[in-house]
Amino acid sequence: MKNILTLLLAFVGLAATNSVFAQEAESSSYDKLMNMDGNQLTLLVIMGVILGIIILLLILIIYLMSFISAVFKKENPAMALEPSWWESFKEKFITGDVEDEAVEKKEMSDHSYDGITELDNFMPPWLQYVFLITAVFGIGYFINYTVLGYGKTGVEEYEEELRVEAVLAEERKANTATGIDETTVVFDETANSLASGKAIFEGNCAACHATDGGGGVGPNLTDDYWLHGNTISDIFSVIKYGVVSKGMIPWQDQLSPEEIQNVSSYIVTLNGTSPVNPKDPQGELVGGSTGDDLPAKTDSTAVIAASN
Repeated sequence: MKNILTLLLAFVGLAATNSVFAQEAESSSYDKLMNMDGNQLTLLVIMGVILGIIILLLILIIYLMSFISAVFKKENPAMALEPSWWESFKEKFITGDVEDEAVEKKEMSDHSYDGITELDNFMPPWLQYVFLITAVFGIGYFINYTVLGYGKTGVEEYEEELRVEAVLAEERKANTATGIDETTVVFDETANSLASGKAIFEGNCAACHATDGGGGVGPNLTDDYWLHGNTISDIFSVIKYGVVSKGMIPWQDQLSPEEIQNVSSYIVTLNGTSPVNPKDPQGELVGGSTGDDLPAKTDSTAVIAASN
């Protein structure tokens, strides 16, 4: 009975230790559990009940074995001198015959140096089994990685992680780009973005606003007068939704949110430049490159030239 209690206490201690060192894993398991449907939860409960019954049966079998052994020893005093099944198991697989090993002389006479004699100490069975398992595992590991070539080396695993991260980075970039709108748009002054914005402007906007932004059918984009606001958000909204009453079509179906941000950023850089044939001011004076409404700009010509 003491052996059963010891096993139960060891099991409870192991479970408590695992619960302390695996809080993060438990949190993940709890999330997965909450996401299960009714059928999965029912199956999980049934499996838990079956596992519990199996554990109870094992405990009952161990108890019955101990009880029957105690009864036999009581009826036959000679059996009381024989070791129990647990003692036999412990001696064979865990501790070995400690008394016999202690009596046997372990000195290695051929390993004596300066009066110091090496001892051939006893290795318990469990340690021998661990050594054997590690040797078998090492052979299997070598065959798997070197002979068969199924396992990935450290370099191959690193390269695979880089590949997966590159794919995830592209997905994050795509999700960020598609999530740009008039509330999240920012002035992007990087060379690639301004070069892209310039190409879009010259291909789609120059017909109405001139290649240098001086204006034509559309208003002049280089002065300090604006019809619909001069912030990056205002410019993004005008390009995205258009101003149909004045002939400005919406571009949200032809340009991606990232492309609209790029061309909006390029238009910001046109403010304060000197077009060849500037159109007369239109709209309200809201400040230019020296005002607070527009973000600080860089020389678009120099930035775009650097990107090329």
